[in-house]
Amino acid sequence: MNPDPATDLDLDKLYAARLYAARVRPYLATALFALHTVASRQVPTMAVDRHWRCYVSPGFVDRMPVEDLAGVWVHEVSHLLRDHHGRSDRLARERGLTGPGERLRMNIAADMEINDDAYGEGLVTPEGAVQPKTLGLPAGNLMEDYLRWFRLGPRTQALAWLDCGSGADGLDRGWELGPDGAHGLSEQQRDAVRFRVAQGITGRPGSAPSGWRRWAEEAFHPPQPWRELLGAAVRSAVSAPGAGEDYSYGRPSRRSAGLPGVVLPSLRRRPPRVCVVIDTSGSVSDAELGSALLEVAAISRAVGGRRDLVTVVPCDAAARVAQPLCRAEGIELLGGGGTDLRTGFAKALRTRPDAVVVLTDGQTPWPERRPPCRTVVGLFPRRYETGMYAEDDPDYVPDTPPDWARVVEIGSAPVSR
Repeated sequence: MNPDPATDLDLDKLYAARLYAARVRPYLATALFALHTVASRQVPTMAVDRHWRCYVSPGFVDRMPVEDLAGVWVHEVSHLLRDHHGRSDRLARERGLTGPGERLRMNIAADMEINDDAYGEGLVTPEGAVQPKTLGLPAGNLMEDYLRWFRLGPRTQALAWLDCGSGADGLDRGWELGPDGAHGLSEQQRDAVRFRVAQGITGRPGSAPSGWRRWAEEAFHPPQPWRELLGAAVRSAVSAPGAGEDYSYGRPSRRSAGLPGVVLPSLRRRPPRVCVVIDTSGSVSDAELGSALLEVAAISRAVGGRRDLVTVVPCDAAARVAQPLCRAEGIELLGGGGTDLRTGFAKALRTRPDAVVVLTDGQTPWPERRPPCRTVVGLFPRRYETGMYAEDDPDYVPDTPPDWARVVEIGSAPVSR
């Protein structure tokens, strides 16, 4: 008969480490104490499942100092708060990533997203923690970015042991209790925990790293219907006849076999490009500009996390420089004058996008001709009282967006067309 692993687990030491983690990272306390502990000899260190159970190796607890265990507590709960399991599942579907090797890559990428700013200021970096510099990658990026930048090979051989559970990569393990096991949190309970953690971060400005502050802002920013429209517009642009494909000699066409001595190119699908035009006129508030930056981050995720495929054009009465998306908070939203988004459309079309997204309050003239690509307009809500739309002329009332654009009010239901 196998011994009960719980009899060997030093719960006093483990819970002392959790309390230490909550003291040095008070904004994570709600999430840390929401985890239910399960002793397991089948995990190398500590791991979590998507139902908020934390599996702990008794031997690992015995070997590690309390301060190091506190860092592991923070690491594991970060996987769940950042929804790494859900994001991994989406990546697996979108990119066709299958098998344990790809899930290991997702675990490594998720670890780098967490570890690049998780430690310090009272929290010790646990032994063996995977950081971007471990693989020669820049810090401050998302799991989706890191996943594109490395493959399993000699540099990752030492990480083959890594296993943070299904809460990190979405792949269920045989030693997990599953959805019907005891002490799992329901979807509503998980959302409540995330909300309270986000509330704690936004309520204590300056006490959390920038990565956590970005996460909290997005957690408070409700999902918008227009994002679904954007996804549909991008998919339509890519799947349209002749769109999203180009000829390449990198992979010869299979028809070449019928023409000995002749190499024919094959069609290769290229990823979609999106240009975002942001209205920076004086009638758009700072809060709305901040909301626009969150939407830009959501657009990047809509194209599979490829920030290099997203360009941003700030525009008031004149279009500014088209900026490639590196980090949303690094975009300069210059402006403050009147509005003429026709110049923004002209600048956007020079980037040859597959889809154009316009974020505006609608107080602008619109192009007379339909752009040669799909267009989504996100309207900041406005009241329609007399004079509400006055910028330079108190009698001015803006035209509604043209029929060729998909229109939705940001923060409300889609506008029918």
